[in-house]
Amino acid sequence: MKKDLLTLLDLTKSDCDTLFERAIELKKRRKNGIRETSLAGKSLGLIFDKPSTRTRVSFETAMIQLGGAPIFISSKDTQISRDEPVIDTARVLSRYLDGLVIRTFSQDILEGFGAYATIPVINALTDLYHPTQVLSDLMTVIEYKGGYAGLKIVWVGDGNNVSHSWINAAATLGLNLVLACPQGYYPNAAILKRAMDIGNGAIRVMSDPIAAVTDADVIYTDVWASMGQESEHIARKKVFKAYQVNQELVRHARNDAIVMHCLPAHRGEEISEEMMDGPSPVIWDQSENKMHMNKAILESLMTNK
Repeated sequence: MKKDLLTLLDLTKSDCDTLFERAIELKKRRKNGIRETSLAGKSLGLIFDKPSTRTRVSFETAMIQLGGAPIFISSKDTQISRDEPVIDTARVLSRYLDGLVIRTFSQDILEGFGAYATIPVINALTDLYHPTQVLSDLMTVIEYKGGYAGLKIVWVGDGNNVSHSWINAAATLGLNLVLACPQGYYPNAAILKRAMDIGNGAIRVMSDPIAAVTDADVIYTDVWASMGQESEHIARKKVFKAYQVNQELVRHARNDAIVMHCLPAHRGEEISEEMMDGPSPVIWDQSENKMHMNKAILESLMTNK
């Protein structure tokens, strides 16, 4: 039976831990020059409605490194742009491909592909969620901290799609998650309530960034205006000014706290130059780990492991 990854709530804690273990193993094997063939002869379609650097390249490279073939599909160059129904596109692509990665606006479109495709469908970002990003982020946390249990993880900035996936991760894995967001920019209330109703972990939302990062083990930020919100950029810069992750804010965290950013970054806005270019390579390891985690995800879903 096929399995999709539309949100992190599609996975159990055991599923996530298996992915972390396999991604770390695949990373080591890659560095040791071991060639993978687990997806030899298989093809992966990537339908992207939004721009992408890391997500697209990491999925394409992941597929190649597993011995398979990625096929990039821009919606504007297909019949999707002429209003072909999702049900028809999903059924046809299921006859050609072994898996489908989708980066789009509406979560409903993604859910439609999941409902009608007979092959695994993977969320590569929607306006509501970015599950594969947070899986690779947690892989990075495990590498630097030895695990995720008992850590204080703090999100600083906009209550956006990546923060929603962190909320789902907290519910699935029992994380101690604090989100510091300006009033009016909190995460989606329904997503927050659903995660809290699951009852795992501790999820708190507050507007004071200093209180939030006090004794933090992990500090995470993202752009203040996501794709589709460019017209709000100037206004958001004023609202979020106190939420910049910089040396002054980070000094309230633990001495060994790590700073993370999913990129692309607006240097000097949500994160300072010194945090981006500091001595620790966390952000760049975090970016690389997208490729290794995507390999683990593709292998798991496309080989039914």
